[in-house]
Amino acid sequence: MTTMLHAALRPSQRSLPIGAQPLPGIGLCLAITGLACLLERAEEMVLGRAWLETLNLALLAGVAFRALYVPGPVWTPGIRYCSRTLLNIAIVLLGASFSVDVVFSVGPWVLAAVAGVVAFSLVFTCCIGRMVGLDRRQTLLVACGNSICGNSAIMAAAPVIRAGEEDVATTIAFTAAGGLVVVIGIPLLAPFVVTDHMAQGVLAGLTVYAVPQVVAATAPFGAGAIHMGMLVKLVRVLMLGPVCVTLSALSARSGTGSRHHGNRLHALTRLVPWYITGFMVMMAVRSLHLIPAPAVGIFSTAATALTVLAMAALGLGVDIRSVVRAGRPLVLTVLLSLCGLMGISLLLVRTAFHG
Repeated sequence: MTTMLHAALRPSQRSLPIGAQPLPGIGLCLAITGLACLLERAEEMVLGRAWLETLNLALLAGVAFRALYVPGPVWTPGIRYCSRTLLNIAIVLLGASFSVDVVFSVGPWVLAAVAGVVAFSLVFTCCIGRMVGLDRRQTLLVACGNSICGNSAIMAAAPVIRAGEEDVATTIAFTAAGGLVVVIGIPLLAPFVVTDHMAQGVLAGLTVYAVPQVVAATAPFGAGAIHMGMLVKLVRVLMLGPVCVTLSALSARSGTGSRHHGNRLHALTRLVPWYITGFMVMMAVRSLHLIPAPAVGIFSTAATALTVLAMAALGLGVDIRSVVRAGRPLVLTVLLSLCGLMGISLLLVRTAFHG
């Protein structure tokens, strides 16, 4: 584990030109991250709450900066380092936030229901993407983002399926907009379709992207709804590991993954990326109570900070003109995917709680 992290912390020498240093690009990403933090604080002061989180604001700020100034070669190594290496480390650290005990505490029917909803949403989204003509890789990114946990799922799946950085950033931008609609819509619409507060919490946990957004969406329904929504959401997030491993296997079988042939250990690490392995190891260590409670908070904060840096870097890689040109199939896929996810979740909740 230590060896993997040590190797990951060094930018790949093969990807850097001679004399190139990552510090300028990292500094630029840090500056954009700072701006995103200030924008979130301004939201809270003006609107009373942050409708767009720092993660999404960092992405938007990066896109805006790129629209005004295209970073040259001096910035590229650091930007790439943030969007790839630091992001992968963040995924590993995120594993410390989850425990197997929490997963099993929700009961077998919830585990089965979440797995079924995620599977349905993945297949449904892939069918929609194919119908509207969206690129296969971008379709998979939308499917993972909508079905599991938004930004984190998109960024975790991207290296597995060899998705380009611009595809990742544009997908995040569109799915973030759709996710914001869901967060706002759940408190407004849920009382009209399900009356039980626990059911409202389950509905939010099955459909909302980020854990903090689940809290925002369920807060009007009380503490019980918040607790149930959080548990369902955490189980949904844990589907990320199996889904990424499955995508790795399918990519390797179809030839879209790495074509390098080596020993069995190398083949295994290619099939299951090191950051997914690290995520599962950290979760196992947490489940064995080997990580002190204060360290869990530190790991979670570090994962969030590194992810925000990665979002800023991804935004810097987006050419807004190409986003506009390629937007229609992506918008249709995101919206129809969300409709499918909301529909199957509502059907499940109404059936389980008898309307």
